[in-house]
Amino acid sequence: MTLLEIRDLKVYYYAFDGVVKAVDGVSLDIKSGEFFGLIGESGCGKSTLGNAILRLVPPPGRVAGGSIYFHGEDILQLPEDRMREIRGDRISMIFQDPTAALDPVYTIGDQIVETILAHNPEVSKKDAEARAIELLKLVGIPGAEARIHEYPHQFSGGMRQRAVIAIALANNPELLIADEPTTNLDVTIEAQILTLLDELRRKLNMSILLITHNIGIVAEYTDRVGVMYAGKLVEVGRTVDVLTDPKHPYTQGLLGAIPGRGGRKGRVTEIPGTVPNLANPPPGCRFHPRCPKRFDPCDQEEPALVRLPGEGRMVACHLYRGPES
Repeated sequence: MTLLEIRDLKVYYYAFDGVVKAVDGVSLDIKSGEFFGLIGESGCGKSTLGNAILRLVPPPGRVAGGSIYFHGEDILQLPEDRMREIRGDRISMIFQDPTAALDPVYTIGDQIVETILAHNPEVSKKDAEARAIELLKLVGIPGAEARIHEYPHQFSGGMRQRAVIAIALANNPELLIADEPTTNLDVTIEAQILTLLDELRRKLNMSILLITHNIGIVAEYTDRVGVMYAGKLVEVGRTVDVLTDPKHPYTQGLLGAIPGRGGRKGRVTEIPGTVPNLANPPPGCRFHPRCPKRFDPCDQEEPALVRLPGEGRMVACHLYRGPES
């Protein structure tokens, strides 16, 4: 069953030097219980898309068009008080920097309790504190009974991230958006955090949208993956299909840049050129100035996302144009 449907989403930042089209016509679905990965270079619009789902796009950005359906209800059309009921309850988010996400003047326990009571005013503070302890145990923090009284600065980086996850899980969300949840953590802690998220997803029947630039993480944990480039979704499909048989030249280039996978004799290959300025993107396919397979239509016509044979396989490239094109 489909949990979240994003249709033709456009998120623009209105700056003095022009309109930056950070997300420009993206459509994708996330299923119930699914671990979905969203990858691409820095600045491609991944985090902006995640923020848009919760209507947290900071000014001067705003949603310029499209729809986001959650259980068939367009959350972009909801009044703010209704959105507050969903945000942090049915949809939660793990932000990139756990230190910035935690309030330094409140204990970890207070911050979890506040999240619970904000959406469940009928729950007593005593029961909320018991739930906070349960959550800290769930995310693997030892001595939870004592540590709920500690402040963020008393936690290590990995423990702060676990505390942020505990807050995000406080109300048993149906969808968890994890925006680079292991940034600045060493690889051992990174593996622990991601394994924990996957275990919790299975245990709670929760969907996860993982936003990352790390293809190794996507390969290890996700069911399906979407690839973004310059504000556009260029490829989507089952993770195993996309990573073993990439269709879009950009996806092929990303995989070619991984040591041991790219080029002749496993040598790393690079994608030539640079990411375009999203305030003035190139006409046609936004990847065409860097694409080794470009041909006549690429610099004139924007390719549509075309469905290919296979389970949910889609690609936006003129190499795979349908018969109506």
